[in-house]
Amino acid sequence: MTSPRQEGYRTPTIEDYERHEKRRDQLEDHPSQLHLQLPSGVLSLFSETRSHLSLTKSLEKLLWKERLRHYTWTFFTMTMATGGIANVIHAVPFRFPGIDTIGTIFFLFNLLLFLINVVLISFRFHVFPETFVASLSHPTESLFVPAAVVSFGTVLINISQYGLNNVGPWLNTAVLVLFWIDAALAVIASTGIYLVIWSTQTFTIHQMTPIWIFPAYPLLIIGPYAAVLSATLDQSRALDIIIGGFTLQGKLPKESTRPGMFVSVGPSAFTAGALINLAINTEKALPADFMGNGPLASMIIRVVASWAALWLWGLAIWFFIVSVGAHWTCVRDGDLNFAMTWYSFIFPNTALVTATFAVGTAFSSNVIQIVGCVMSCILIVAWFFVFGMMIRAIIHKQILWPQKGEDKDEGGFRVADFKNDRVRSYSESFIRTPITSPV
Repeated sequence: MTSPRQEGYRTPTIEDYERHEKRRDQLEDHPSQLHLQLPSGVLSLFSETRSHLSLTKSLEKLLWKERLRHYTWTFFTMTMATGGIANVIHAVPFRFPGIDTIGTIFFLFNLLLFLINVVLISFRFHVFPETFVASLSHPTESLFVPAAVVSFGTVLINISQYGLNNVGPWLNTAVLVLFWIDAALAVIASTGIYLVIWSTQTFTIHQMTPIWIFPAYPLLIIGPYAAVLSATLDQSRALDIIIGGFTLQGKLPKESTRPGMFVSVGPSAFTAGALINLAINTEKALPADFMGNGPLASMIIRVVASWAALWLWGLAIWFFIVSVGAHWTCVRDGDLNFAMTWYSFIFPNTALVTATFAVGTAFSSNVIQIVGCVMSCILIVAWFFVFGMMIRAIIHKQILWPQKGEDKDEGGFRVADFKNDRVRSYSESFIRTPITSPV
């Protein structure tokens, strides 16, 4: 077999050894069929598997400390999706007793998940400091660094939705300051990550996926945040927020990763909802003498924004249909293994739902709003499904495991290159051990 750095070498995974061991056991149960089933050279492969049986047993006992080495930035997609569900529930136009309570539960649960994410990824970088630089340079994981900023912005949106009317006036000032902090973080995160990956990595056309859009997502939620916040502030502050929201909104540059295709739904959907809601808030925010006639200017802005948003909403639906269609073969063949990118099934589509509600409101269409309610129910069920599959994946060691997550070695990238000589991990000492045939 090939060794590391040789042409055609692929890092062995636990499944490789388990698959070979299972086949070896089957052949040993039927020794008469051994020579009928084994081509030349395969016997040595089974011998190699025996010598590496201790590898699987050792990895089965991997400590949680070592598993948390693989707590990647993609776990923040979980809080993006959960906060997005709270946002959808707040936007449902047909209210009923208890719906605010349901939304508040999702908001508080998301806040807890966000704090857990911050603690655990900080633990990872503190105990394994080399993984921080590696995460910023990794061809896949680096794309998800802005997920932390998007999660922070989503939490702030939920605070504005569920907290402003239940806490003292001090919170109005706090969220206003936090808006500009979030806007600054969004610009730094989106531009910074693109500059890092463009200067340290090489990308080709055949590698292109919609997930390349993801580093721009921190900017995409500034508009929705501004729309929520401007509706609760006084006239002068609201105008500043609306201008900031319009300025920053919408700047864009193997099967288990296909859920990332839904990322392409987000830009059009977030922008459509933000345009309509920001335009609605101009009625209160614009001074009476704005451009000579404040009310007329507000009406013109609403008309233009509504029709522009209608086109963007249709574009988002087109991206949604394409993304759903791309998953048909995966679902049919059962090849869609869990990855944290599954939360892309949720978060971008929360934008599509809220945009649907906004379009329905702008054009006074109850039919569109009812469609949005149906989509909301489906999305909430999907969130529970994805969250359950994440727990199952942790138990079955499909994530938080060496060479299983977004921090795995791929292409020419090796995490081991970022480690000090004295730092050795299971993934380095076991997974990367060259396989040699016993004499």
